[in-house]
Amino acid sequence: MISYMKHPKSFSLVIIFLLLTVVLYIYICVRSPSISNPLLSCQESILRPSIFNVRKFQVNDEFGLVLEEASMANKTLIITIVNKAYVEQSVNAETTMLDLFLESFWLGEDTRPLLDHLLFVTVDQTAYERCKFKRLHCYRLMTDGVDFSRENVYMSPKYVKMVWRKTLLLLDVLKRGYSFIFTDTDILWLRNPFAKLSRDQTVDLQISLDSSSDDPARPEDNLVNTGFFFIRSNNKTISLVDTWYSQKDINPTGKHDQHVMRDLMHSGLFNQLGLQVRFLDTRHFSGFCEDSHDVAAVTTMHANCCRFMKAKFSELTKVLREWKQFKATVTEHPEVAGDITRGFKWSTHTECENSWKQRY
Repeated sequence: MISYMKHPKSFSLVIIFLLLTVVLYIYICVRSPSISNPLLSCQESILRPSIFNVRKFQVNDEFGLVLEEASMANKTLIITIVNKAYVEQSVNAETTMLDLFLESFWLGEDTRPLLDHLLFVTVDQTAYERCKFKRLHCYRLMTDGVDFSRENVYMSPKYVKMVWRKTLLLLDVLKRGYSFIFTDTDILWLRNPFAKLSRDQTVDLQISLDSSSDDPARPEDNLVNTGFFFIRSNNKTISLVDTWYSQKDINPTGKHDQHVMRDLMHSGLFNQLGLQVRFLDTRHFSGFCEDSHDVAAVTTMHANCCRFMKAKFSELTKVLREWKQFKATVTEHPEVAGDITRGFKWSTHTECENSWKQRY
C-alpha cells in the first residue's frame, strides 16, 4: 500500500484533484437559472426524470374536472338540469322537486349508489348553492344573461331556450368521451335503470317514449321523449347531437328539441348515420302519458304529459307515497306479495290532466 506521508507530491495532487471536483460540482449547480440552493437542486436533478420523458397533460377546465369526478370508471355518468324553481320550497309546500327526485334514489331499489355518479347542472346561482349545500356533484352553467331561474312552463319561449342550451351542453359531454344517462328532474327513479338498459356496446342510443307504437315494424311511430335517454359517446352519436342542435334556428317557432328529434328520426337520419337505437318500453320506463301497469317491472316514472310544476309536484308526491305503501305492504305480507303486485294500480293523474286547461 502506498503511503502518502512518504510521497508528499502524490498527496498534494490528490488534494488538488478533490478540490477541483468540489468546485466544478458547485459551479454546475449554481449555473442552473432556477436554483436558489445548489446542493438541494443537484439532489433534485438526480431524482427528476429526464425532460425528454416528461409527458405534458392539458389541464382540465372546470366542467372537465366535474365530469371526471362524477363519472364511473368506464366514463359513464348521469346528468340532470335544475334551476331555482326546482330547488326552492314554496310557502305551502313541504318539500321541493329536487328533494322528491333525491328521495326516489333513497327509496328506489339499488339506486342509492347511483347518487355518486349523478351530476347536477345548475342554470342559476341559487340552484348551484343549494346543490353544493347538499354535497352533490354540481356544475354552474352560464347562460349568457338569460334568466332560467323561474319555472319554465312547457313550450314557453324560455322553456325552448333552456332545452336547446341543454342540448349544446350534452354535445360537449359526448365530445369529451363520456357516455351518460340524461334524466329530467321530474322523473322518479324507482329501480336502477342500468339493469334494464342493453349492455350491447353496439347500441348507440336508448331513449324513452311518451307512448309506444303498436306496430314493431314501424319504430318511427314511437313518440320519443328526450327527458330520459342513455347515449354512448362515439362519432355517430356526436354527429346526431350536432345535427340535432343545428336545427335550433332553422325550425319553425314552437318546436323544441324533442319535436326536432322526432323529425330527424322520421327523416331517416338514424339510418343515414348507421345508429343502433333502442326504444325503451313504457312497462319499465313509464310516465303519465302511458302508465306502466306492472309495478314489479317499473323502473322510472316521468311526469310527462303534465304542464305546470305545481301539478307535477303534486302527482309525483302521490306516486312516491304509493310506491312506499306498496313496498311496505309487500315487506309486511310476503306470503301474498304476488297478489299485492297483481292488484296494484297507480292513481289517476288528475291534476296533470287538468293542467292543460289552465293558462300560464
